[in-house]
Amino acid sequence: MMGSAMQSTGGPLAGVRVLDLSAYIAGPYGCALLADQGADVIKVEPPGGDNLRKYPSTLAAESRAFLGVNRGKRGLVLDLKTPQALAVLHELASQADVLVHNFRPSVPARLGIAYEQLAEINARLIYCAVTGYGETGPLKDKAGYDQVLQTMTGMCALQGKAEGPPEILYGSVVDYYASSMVAAGVASALYERERSGRGQFVGVSLLRSALALQSARLVWAEGEPRDIGRDMRSGGITGIHPTGEGYLYISANTPHFWQALCAKTGLPELAADDRYDSVRKRAEHRDEIVPRLHAALRARTALEWEAWFGEEVPCAAARGVEDMFDFPQVQAENMVTTFTHPVVGSYRGFAQAIKFGRSQTEAPRAAPAFGEHSEAVLAEAGISAERVAALRERGALG
Repeated sequence: MMGSAMQSTGGPLAGVRVLDLSAYIAGPYGCALLADQGADVIKVEPPGGDNLRKYPSTLAAESRAFLGVNRGKRGLVLDLKTPQALAVLHELASQADVLVHNFRPSVPARLGIAYEQLAEINARLIYCAVTGYGETGPLKDKAGYDQVLQTMTGMCALQGKAEGPPEILYGSVVDYYASSMVAAGVASALYERERSGRGQFVGVSLLRSALALQSARLVWAEGEPRDIGRDMRSGGITGIHPTGEGYLYISANTPHFWQALCAKTGLPELAADDRYDSVRKRAEHRDEIVPRLHAALRARTALEWEAWFGEEVPCAAARGVEDMFDFPQVQAENMVTTFTHPVVGSYRGFAQAIKFGRSQTEAPRAAPAFGEHSEAVLAEAGISAERVAALRERGALG
């Protein structure tokens, strides 16, 4: 590991160096999660930059998405299509613990960075490839995107309303779940390396991630017909409801919560009616119950109902994400911190997803500006200033 070449940030992955060659969300955010845990993550971008930098953004100086997905990293720009930059990457890979990319399976060998090629340089390297559809099969070289996989795997069909068109789940849920698989897979491979002394290939795909998200739906018993309800939505009362002002999500599946909901909304007669004494029955009689519930909910705002229900009825007033910056529970858990960026300046953003009791990391750094740490990273790898100047002159280094 490269602990001697870097300043320790604390965290269980302190001393682990990660080369992040990936773009967009799944790979980069997986590497951000590794940085959250103390790894030294070097984001390696081509001369044109990660495409996420170019996404439309209401933040003028930099893409909001890029900042959010790439926290905690340092930035290096290399043109891997030049032999000089490829040689530099090989040197970095020889000293690194982890390399992550999201090229299609046919691309790495052409670039000279396939697992077999880099394993000859560093047998301890953990090599994580993020693909759209996996490493084999007829679609293996097809580019994969979050909402394409959502639509393909049935998520959009189940998200849509009955008899309505399929609907996208916005928020890149497949990408972000895949990023968790990247962090988990890499961490497991690092753990195994402590026993075997050997690195290995780790494969994460958007297709596997999209199906893993639907594990409860992907159960087909022998003899069951194809057209059968597979969703987990309980129906009936659980869902988002209008109030006197704003909307409120209510979950009242258990007998205890159903009784509390009826009592707190002034509808005790519903709780006493044995026609409604189970989730299944309440779903069947939804058209009888929901209008009465909506009439009762008009008496207060969503925020007032949230306070009134307290811990007795699981619920949440519908808020905008902007409300989370100063939300008391978010503040108490230190989920938002202030970053300093050389271009954007000061901004607040999400800090880290995992809390460790004994090896907590320091506050994360901002996402890197384009090529911000190129010279520092190469100097740490033992590359001379003269060679860095030559790389710049040839256009191999940004």
